Amino acid sequence: MAAGTWVRRGVALAMTAGLVLIPAGQGSAAVRVPWCGNADLKASFTMAGAAAGTSYGRLRLRNVSDHACRTGGYGGLSYVGGGDGTQIGAAAVRDPGTVRVHTVQPGRRVVSRVRMVDAQNYPKKRCRPAHVDGFRVYVPDATLSQYVAFPTTGCKNHRVHVLGHKPYHRP
Repeated sequence: MAAGTWVRRGVALAMTAGLVLIPAGQGSAAVRVPWCGNADLKASFTMAGAAAGTSYGRLRLRNVSDHACRTGGYGGLSYVGGGDGTQIGAAAVRDPGTVRVHTVQPGRRVVSRVRMVDAQNYPKKRCRPAHVDGFRVYVPDATLSQYVAFPTTGCKNHRVHVLGHKPYHRP
């Protein structure tokens, strides 16, 4: 095997191990950038518009830690209600998009576009409309969730998918 092949493979292994290579003069130094955890990122939501019975918004994850961390891809998203965090209906489907890993510096953010179909688009008997208090948000690869207030109406029927979201990206 050629020496160049070993170097390329070493870089690929370093990248998959969670290392970021930074040039340092003649050689390279490896600096570990950790994955973002639930405590590192704060979720928020803003409306962005509506068309033909569907509303759109932006789910933002802001790095509130004092260090850079990495995240990307899809997280988890669902409506919750009942004043106690009970899930209302089906979790969000993953709308197609390009999945990338992003390094998020302190104070910076990544964004996911959220699609919300109006529950009134479905027959009441099929939808079983229910008041929603907000969203349960899972940061990508996290097992703990966050709550974001957003009162609306969802469907109790888990076979009716009224939520969708795209992978996180830089704004």
